[in-house]
Amino acid sequence: MTLDHVSFNVHPSKYEDVVAWYLAALAPLGYTKQMDIPGIACGLGDSPHTAKFWIGTNENASGSGMHIAFKAKDHTTVDKFYDEALKAGGTDNGKPGVREMYHPNYYAAFVFDPVGNNIEVVDHVAH
Repeated sequence: MTLDHVSFNVHPSKYEDVVAWYLAALAPLGYTKQMDIPGIACGLGDSPHTAKFWIGTNENASGSGMHIAFKAKDHTTVDKFYDEALKAGGTDNGKPGVREMYHPNYYAAFVFDPVGNNIEVVDHVAH
C-alpha cells in the first residue's frame, strides 16, 4: 500500500503561523503551497499534483506530539531544512548529523514546529 497524503490540524488561531513556518522550513525540499482553502486548509507538495502534506484547522486541535519525517535528496538539503526551520521560529530537537543507531547512512535533522510537532528531514544515502 502507498500512502496518498498526510494531514494534521491546528487551532485556527495558530493556522497562519504554522502554514508560514512549514512553507519556510520545507522550501529546501521544493515544497510550496499547491492547494488552498483560505483559513481552512492547504496542501503542500513539490508539484501541482503532489499536495501530499496538508494542514487544516480545528477548534479542538492541540497540535503536538506528532512526528513526521520528510525524505531529502542529500545532506545539504537536510542542513538547509534545519537552518530555515530555525530561522522561521522552530526549536532545535537534533542538529544535522549521522544517526548510526538507525543505520550508518542515516543523516537527519529534527526541529519542533510552532505547535510542538517533531519534524525530521532525512537522507539515507551515503555521500
